[in-house]
Amino acid sequence: MKKSVLTRYRVMAYVTGVLLVALTIGMIGKYALDVDAAEDFTQVVSIAHGWLYVLYLIFAFDLGSKGKWPVKKQLWVLLAGTVPTAAFFVERRISRELEASVEDGAPEVAKA
Repeated sequence: MKKSVLTRYRVMAYVTGVLLVALTIGMIGKYALDVDAAEDFTQVVSIAHGWLYVLYLIFAFDLGSKGKWPVKKQLWVLLAGTVPTAAFFVERRISRELEASVEDGAPEVAKA
């Protein structure tokens, strides 16, 4: 597997994760704290997160299909972009698994 496939996934995981955390903070400001500026902020961030999440899904699916992952693992990675901060932890775990498999000489990692 090319390193660029993992790099694309990693970048989108971080971008999606940051936007989702920002959106969560904006929603707290909008609904719990009644901050006036939070409405415009959440609108912009939610649109950005939505479109970039689609890219995240494409890149994560590409990584999983090239890695020949089982469906359970693939779904776990795809859904990580919907839970605040989960994308960071899942990305780190996936990156470590793939880097370890390259060091061991294994072509791909297919563990769940």
